[in-house]
Amino acid sequence: MSNERRVIMHADKAVLSAAVAARFIKKVVDIVAEFDEASVVLTGGTMGSAVLEAINASPARDSIDWSRVNVWWGDERWLPAGDPERNETQAREALLDHVALDPARVHPFAASDTGIDLDAAAEAYAAEIVANSPANANLPHFDITFLGMGPDGHIASLFPERNGIRETEKTVIAVRNSPKPPPERLSLTLPVINSSARVWLVVAGADKAAALGLTLAGASMNEVPAAGVEGRRKTLFFVDADAAAEVPENLIDPGQFWTGADES
Repeated sequence: MSNERRVIMHADKAVLSAAVAARFIKKVVDIVAEFDEASVVLTGGTMGSAVLEAINASPARDSIDWSRVNVWWGDERWLPAGDPERNETQAREALLDHVALDPARVHPFAASDTGIDLDAAAEAYAAEIVANSPANANLPHFDITFLGMGPDGHIASLFPERNGIRETEKTVIAVRNSPKPPPERLSLTLPVINSSARVWLVVAGADKAAALGLTLAGASMNEVPAAGVEGRRKTLFFVDADAAAEVPENLIDPGQFWTGADES
């Protein structure tokens, strides 16, 4: 598991999204150069879209060979294809429709109007993960997994005090009676999230400060799901000043400089 968990703070949401975008572009270029492909897991939410928009706006955007990038999602809202509230729809508008991706490497969750039910959709995505995992591996190889975090500390669609955050056998779950709308969702489970080499949580806003403080203080993942996140190599919390209000100063990197350790 990861032996590095860092909080990197930027002044505000705009600076934060631009900084994460720059780091993402550089990292993906390096990964593709070394391994001939890169696999990333996207998240939804305001900051998830803001980062993708910043990647799209970057002059360095096309330094990435997008045809070698595999795209997955950490969770999805069970809504019809093209619905503006679907994470896939938002990601396509923000970035994916603007770059030369290989459609075969883009792996959205099924939509609610595709003729299958929620449980079948979860099983289908789990099967797709297996089909794209290394030989003899139970879990995929993800290079970067993006996560947001709710004011309650939820990640993907894994909510506090719900069975989803405690799931250890399944890779994908159907979520019903979600505490935030829409009630039906699909989500990767924590073991799959933590199989990623790098997990990047992008968190902004004063309403996230308490949950972020509890996450870094070692709260129970059952109470604060984000506390259970631990990438294999790195777990980085990219935050704005408002979200960092309850984080001890000794845990905060001001985000002004990269070190050699940032390259892993």
